[in-house]
Amino acid sequence: MQKFWDNPSGATGVPARQPDAGTDGMPTGAPSVPPTARVFPSSFKIGNVKIAPATILAPMAGVTDTVFRRFIKNLGGCGLIMTEFTSADGVLRDQRVRGRYLHFYQDEHPISAQLFGSNPSVLADAARLVEDLGFDLVDLNLGCPAKKVVKCNGGSGLLRDLPLIRQIFESVRAAVKIPFTVKFRAGWSDNEIVCVELARMAESCGLGAVALHARTREQGYSGNARWEWIDSVKQAVKIPVIGNGDIRSPEDACAIVAETGCDAVMIGRMAPANPWIFRQIEQYVNGATGVPARPAEQSSAPSRELATDKPYDEPTEADRYQMIRTYFQMLLEEEMPGAEGKMKQFASWFTHGIPGGAALRKSIYEARSGTEILVRVEEFFETRMQVTSVTSLPMVAR
Repeated sequence: MQKFWDNPSGATGVPARQPDAGTDGMPTGAPSVPPTARVFPSSFKIGNVKIAPATILAPMAGVTDTVFRRFIKNLGGCGLIMTEFTSADGVLRDQRVRGRYLHFYQDEHPISAQLFGSNPSVLADAARLVEDLGFDLVDLNLGCPAKKVVKCNGGSGLLRDLPLIRQIFESVRAAVKIPFTVKFRAGWSDNEIVCVELARMAESCGLGAVALHARTREQGYSGNARWEWIDSVKQAVKIPVIGNGDIRSPEDACAIVAETGCDAVMIGRMAPANPWIFRQIEQYVNGATGVPARPAEQSSAPSRELATDKPYDEPTEADRYQMIRTYFQMLLEEEMPGAEGKMKQFASWFTHGIPGGAALRKSIYEARSGTEILVRVEEFFETRMQVTSVTSLPMVAR
C-alpha cells in the first residue's frame, strides 16, 4: 500500500513494497480492503470517552510535554493528546518524575497518559495513579524501539513475551475504571509478526482500543510502514483500531482510512515538523465528501496537482513566525527546566523550509538564554517581513 509521498522507482532510496510473507493470521498478497473512497471518521469512542476529530497526537519522548500538547491543541484539529511515554516505576518512586511527565492542565482533556514497564503490579499501581490524577485514559507502550528501553524488557522488547503482556493487560484492566489502551508494533521482526494475536488478546482482556505502528522493532523508523497489517488487525477485532505510521499529509490520513478501515489516525514525527497537520486534515476532510480511489496503474509519485491546488491551508512565513514565537513564549512562561535546550531542539523542525532558515538556526544555537532566542527569532522575521514588504511594492511607489 503506497502513500502519496512514496517513490515507486526507489530513486530516493525508499524501498519498494514487498508482498506479505504469509505469517499466520496475516494476508498474503494484496489487502482485502480496497482503496476505495471513504469518508474520514469525524469522531470515535474509546469506552465512554468521545474523541473528535478522530485524530491523535502520538506520545513522543522529549516532545509531547504539556507545552507542546497545548500548543497543538490550540492550533486545532486534534482530538486526543498523549503524554510522553513514562516509566511506571519512575512515577511511583520519584515525585519529580511524576511532576515532569504527568503534569497537565484542564484544557488538555481528553488526554491519555502512556506508561511503559514490564512488571504487571507496578504498571497496575502506576495506572491507578494516572486515574487518580484525572487522566481520561491510560495507555501501555509496546512500541518504543530504543535499546535502553528494550534492554529493560519495556516498549517493543515485550513483543517476544505474549504471556507476560497478557498478565500486564489483566492487572492494569483490573486496577482502573478509565479506558485502557495499548500502542504496539507489528512484531519484533518480519519473522515474528504478532500484531493480530496481540490485538485479539487486548480485546479479550477488556482493553478499549489498540493503536498499531505498522513497523517492526527491527525496522525502527526506517523503510515503509506496512498499512496492510493495520487492515489485518481491523478485521480481527471489534474494538477501535488506530492507524499509525507514515502519515505525512492529509491525503495520507484519508488514504490509510480508505485502505485499512481504521477508526482513527495517530500522528507522531510529522507533528513537530508540521504542527498544522491536524488542522489541515480537518480542512481537507470538511472540503471533500470522500477520498478518490487511486487507479492501480497510476504512479504513486507526489502529485503536482495536490502540491499546487490543495484543499487546505499551507502556512505562510507569517504563520511560521507566529507559530515559533507562540511556542517559545509558552515554554518560557511555563518555566520548564531545559526550556532553552528545547527551543534549540525545535528550531530545526520549525524553521524547515524558511528562506534563510540555516542562518536563523545558527543564531538560535548561539544564543545563551531563552529570552535571547526569542529576540533573535523576532529580529529575523521582522527583518524578512520588512524586506518582503518593500520588494512587493509597485516600482512607482518605491
